[in-house]
Amino acid sequence: MNGLKTPPEIGIQLPEAKVAAETGTMSGPLVPPRSDRSVRRGTDVAHVVLRFVCLLTSVIALSLMATAKEAASISIYGFRLPVSSKWSFSDSFEYLVGVSAAVAAHALLQLIISVSRLLRKSPVIPSRNHAWLIFAGDQAFAYAMMSAGSAASGVTNLNRTGIRHSPLPNFCKPLHSFCDHVAASIAFTFFSCFLLATSAILDVIWLSKY
Repeated sequence: MNGLKTPPEIGIQLPEAKVAAETGTMSGPLVPPRSDRSVRRGTDVAHVVLRFVCLLTSVIALSLMATAKEAASISIYGFRLPVSSKWSFSDSFEYLVGVSAAVAAHALLQLIISVSRLLRKSPVIPSRNHAWLIFAGDQAFAYAMMSAGSAASGVTNLNRTGIRHSPLPNFCKPLHSFCDHVAASIAFTFFSCFLLATSAILDVIWLSKY
């Protein structure tokens, strides 16, 4: 009108953002989906539970082995000989005690870190570098616990069966309390190894997803 042209309309498209009035939540490119956050939360809780159970089993294995000692007497060719047994007499048992103590310290440290992050509502595994570090530690300690349990099992089996074609008897008959302590300690050692392996698998799953 009057020789003037109407300026063209300019449309501006804003980023997508949906606001739910009833819930007060927002979903958009900067807000992670609720399902992803719930999955991460579940994974974090699983890590904390595994650390706590691993701490318990490693401490129990350490305590049972450290208290394994007994004195009795055995009969060889009709002669009664006094015998005594203690965990520190075997290098394999000492190795199991040392590895169990290291695993307990590792589990306690990771448990404290994980619980503190969980209470602050922060991710238990904040970065991929942290995940790789935890994975390496879990895998190394799992192999160490497996080797310690295997070495202690060989000595325990020898104590139970004795040596063929020799007068050495089954030492676990007179020293049954000692052998029971050692057997229970080895069982908890292998259980701790299983828990560490499970934790390492969770670390791999986390690395593959994030």
